[in-house]
Amino acid sequence: MGDFELNKLISYKLGIKIMNKLFWGVSLGLMSVSVGLSPIIAQENQSSISYFSRSPRLINVMTTYRGARVGSPRYYYTIELPNESGEALKTITINKRQGFEEIDYYPKDTIAFQGTPNHRNNPLTIEETTWDKTTETMTITFDPPVSPGTTFTVGLKAKQNPDHGGTYLFGVTVFPAGNNPRDLYLGSGRLYFDGTDSGDYD
Repeated sequence: MGDFELNKLISYKLGIKIMNKLFWGVSLGLMSVSVGLSPIIAQENQSSISYFSRSPRLINVMTTYRGARVGSPRYYYTIELPNESGEALKTITINKRQGFEEIDYYPKDTIAFQGTPNHRNNPLTIEETTWDKTTETMTITFDPPVSPGTTFTVGLKAKQNPDHGGTYLFGVTVFPAGNNPRDLYLGSGRLYFDGTDSGDYD
């Protein structure tokens, strides 16, 4: 083998070694960038979750009529959304947690307003109300969402009180505004039906 062929072979092998080093260097660099970005991406995904900084409170639950079999009563749920909540309130779900009989509703007759049933202020705009009979869950969505610092009431219109007296519990869950809201269970409201036609107020 002549000097020219030998130099050519050596150059070829050196070229392969250099290319291999460059390949692995680029690969390790890309892996480092990927690993470096992972915490950032995870942090961005975490920050995209909307949640309440301070929990809303279920203040009171009441009905216009406690009597069994009374038609078209309203069930009022009053909620306080504190100034420190951090997010507006977009959606509420109310579902029966305890009670022997099924209670059906008129979803389109749902109302909402600032204040309490006895001290009502401005009405709130409901975007949609749905009634899931299978899970016995009412879902109320506001548009615009309810602003922090608001005490407000949702009034559901039932078709009829239960046929028999007894205690019924209704679980209340709230959702903040945002693309990825984290729900928050506020607890259960209690309604007692006494088997008579007596009413609280009209």
